[in-house]
Amino acid sequence: MGLFDRFKEGLKKTRETFFGKIKNVLKGKKLDDETREEIEELLILADVGFEATEYILEKLEEYNESEKDAYEILKQILIEMLSGNNELNIPEEKPFVINMVGVNGSGKTTTAGKLADYFKNQGKSVVLAACDTFRAAAIDQLKIWANRTNATFIAHQEGSDSAAVAFDAVSHAIAKQKDVVILDTAGRLHTKTNLMEELKKINKVIKKKIPEAPHEVLLVIDAVTGQNGLQQAKKFKDFVDVTGIILTKLDGTAKGGIAIAIAKELGIPIKFVGLGENIDDLKPFDPEDFVNALLEA
Repeated sequence: MGLFDRFKEGLKKTRETFFGKIKNVLKGKKLDDETREEIEELLILADVGFEATEYILEKLEEYNESEKDAYEILKQILIEMLSGNNELNIPEEKPFVINMVGVNGSGKTTTAGKLADYFKNQGKSVVLAACDTFRAAAIDQLKIWANRTNATFIAHQEGSDSAAVAFDAVSHAIAKQKDVVILDTAGRLHTKTNLMEELKKINKVIKKKIPEAPHEVLLVIDAVTGQNGLQQAKKFKDFVDVTGIILTKLDGTAKGGIAIAIAKELGIPIKFVGLGENIDDLKPFDPEDFVNALLEA
């Protein structure tokens, strides 16, 4: 199954519930007051959010004088909103260091494992670092992923300093000429230590070894959480320099419009999407494929 077909399958619920209806409302038409209200309601219900919805409607009205039908214009608007630095910022010199952040339950550790598989399939050597030292389950889970993907696994004891794990992982990668380091960090802390300060500390420590690292800080958001996920993202963005979003569980929600809300309200590019439970269901984000899959009947 090609990437477009995977998108189409993963976005089936969203398409059938909201965006397919939008297509039917707009196809072959221009925007009038009645159509505008219908579109506004469907976009809000699909978790596109107020700010992005208003922007889309304004753009549709701008183009309303043209001869194109509103459906084709909507496609162009959405692709434009979702485009922008969607590719990974891979440095010329290895290792490529990725810091994975996000709340517990977003699928962060699983996504770290799937990302390791993605790089392994490109012939790259991967180090997986268990920097969520506050949950024994997270360490064990990541170890399973390291075994599955043939990645080097770096961990300390439960409750140890997460920044020390990150430092060891990066040091190991430099010494052994590994290609990629993926740091799986805590989603919340069970101590009085502030989570955001902990994440800042990890970034600070690895800069001692590689000044430009981390090259990517990828925030994992569960698409099912919708607007709550957006609020989480805003908090992380305020404290940590998030460079990209990984949107998981897109296949499990009818509200895939959250991708559009994220792009508009946060201005952070989506780099990957999770389209299922299988190890190879994490896919690089393609704005055009995504929009076509949303709007295809």
